[in-house]
Amino acid sequence: MDLHERHQFDLLLELATERFAARLQERHRGPEPALVRLAADGGGADTEQFVTAFFQDMLLDSAAGGAFVLQALAKRPVTGRLAALADAQRVEDLLLRLAQSVFSELLVKKTTEHLQRLAGYLGAGSPAAAGREEVSS
Repeated sequence: MDLHERHQFDLLLELATERFAARLQERHRGPEPALVRLAADGGGADTEQFVTAFFQDMLLDSAAGGAFVLQALAKRPVTGRLAALADAQRVEDLLLRLAQSVFSELLVKKTTEHLQRLAGYLGAGSPAAAGREEVSS
């Protein structure tokens, strides 16, 4: 990540932190109760709602926006719910696995379509056409 992008991310994180802290203080009537709530469950639904709205407000609710955030956080360890979903040590590893998984699914789909087209050219009486009928069902 370039230095100017890193600076942009740091400013974005600072803005989010200030807004989220203010929101929690308002909802829980002060910094101490807000801190207790945050420590108890990481903010729970408050955090998810805030992050969703913040990503929308900052135009980060796209693949490019998500990639920007994840690039900035690539070296962070994977924890919480994500750690249970994937055997990955870092965000970077999780991203790579996600990309490989999505690419793999697409590759299988496109290869199936390609093979079905090839089998269609061979004609209905060939052994390949019989295999096509098995794949279709």
